[in-house]
Amino acid sequence: MRMKQRTLAKSVSATGVGLHSGERVRLTLHPAAENAGISFRRTDLSGDAGAPIVLSPYLINDTRLSSTIVTEHGTRVGTIEHIMSALAAYGIDNVAIELNAPEIPIMDGSSLPFIFLLQDAGVVEQEALKKFLQINKTVEIKELGKWVRFEPYQGFKVGLTIEFDHPVFNRSSPRFEIDFAGSSYLEEIARARTFGFMHEVEMMRQHGLGLGGNLTNAIVIDDTDVLNPDGLRYPDEFVRHKILDAIGDLYIVGHPIIGAFEGYKSGHAINNALLRAVLADPENYEWRTFDNLDDVPQSFCGVETL
Repeated sequence: MRMKQRTLAKSVSATGVGLHSGERVRLTLHPAAENAGISFRRTDLSGDAGAPIVLSPYLINDTRLSSTIVTEHGTRVGTIEHIMSALAAYGIDNVAIELNAPEIPIMDGSSLPFIFLLQDAGVVEQEALKKFLQINKTVEIKELGKWVRFEPYQGFKVGLTIEFDHPVFNRSSPRFEIDFAGSSYLEEIARARTFGFMHEVEMMRQHGLGLGGNLTNAIVIDDTDVLNPDGLRYPDEFVRHKILDAIGDLYIVGHPIIGAFEGYKSGHAINNALLRAVLADPENYEWRTFDNLDDVPQSFCGVETL
């Protein structure tokens, strides 16, 4: 058996609100042909601005609090990291994503609603071989007290450490690591929600951000505690959400990555910079396909199935 590409079995739609824009959004995912990759299209725009955008790391040109596509025509597709994280979990290679607003809906602040959407669509295998990005050399980016690194590893492993000077973050471990050879994204990562501080809300809104945020789609933290009545979904939900984000940010390369990612205080900008640094030097990586399923690293044999 060969490791083949995957797309959706049928089109599915959902509606929601953009976290930063506050606009109501209708989102539709369509099956796509082999080797088509992941594309986005703004159905509310016409001409070049409304043409399909085939995703690549070089299109992430706004990373203020999210990963946002900005094209040469000024077309924006914001907050793509959560849906990208869900697509990574299900090993979706080819999908056409349509939306009628400038931002993917935030839903409940995690990737779980997008997982449910993929479950509704179903997944089908295609004939073409799945393509992997294999990390062959250690690549590291450091900036302003943050760092991220890829290392060669026969699988996919993500480790991340957060650091916030706030009592809420002292109640759980600041580091979490998940190796997908033996752990489930659905159980360990998918339910972790985005989070923010009350004191940041006014500043964000002055900059046109966070207009759709509330206690139903984000963890909100005041000076001492979590304001959400139901509390946290995981004791260490904050660092798990940062891993959810990182998985989505890294899948913007459009293919599963054979390698180990480690980050300290990472965010969307530095995650994207790492992808670009890997691709900048052909010695850092190679593209792999597998004719024999037995040769595929275990991390990818257990991708979530529908």
